Amino acid sequence: MQDVELNASQTAVVLIDLQRGIMGYPTAPYTMAGMLGVAADLADRFRRKGALIVYVRVDLANMIQLPVDQSHGDPNAPPPPPTASEIVPEAGRQPDDLLITKRHWDAFGGTELERMLRERGVRTIVLCGVATHIGVESTARSAASRGFEVVLAEDATTSISADAHRYSTAHVFPLLGRVRSAAQVRPI
Repeated sequence: MQDVELNASQTAVVLIDLQRGIMGYPTAPYTMAGMLGVAADLADRFRRKGALIVYVRVDLANMIQLPVDQSHGDPNAPPPPPTASEIVPEAGRQPDDLLITKRHWDAFGGTELERMLRERGVRTIVLCGVATHIGVESTARSAASRGFEVVLAEDATTSISADAHRYSTAHVFPLLGRVRSAAQVRPI
């Protein structure tokens, strides 16, 4: 596939859930450390060209609780400490980057993300993070439904299983936008 060249002044790199309380989970097809390095490098390349960089974290202690058939964890466990929602240093967050706190999967739902992007003239969102088929895919669906162009940096995302990751990248994301490796996504 062709490289994607994006106007940095109209692009936001959105990094999903690169936080302490999630980084310890086992992932595939990419390790958490491997994905994190690729995502941080991609964000840095775009930051140097003037793109907006947005880190999204989920407030693990105050997630929206819905009646579901399968819980996200032990419902009797104590809430995680506030540090669980801190972005890990390896993610490369800088003082001028935006930080969005969400309470469920989607980075747009119940947050100021759309307003902040529109105020800055953002038209294209490059998505990175974890988990491909949960928070990243939910955010991609919302972005596309709001009229943003979506690019998924495939190797800058990972999931709980290689199958979950591949299904999203092969069958869902191509319907929402473009799927490329991080090296194929270039700021201009």
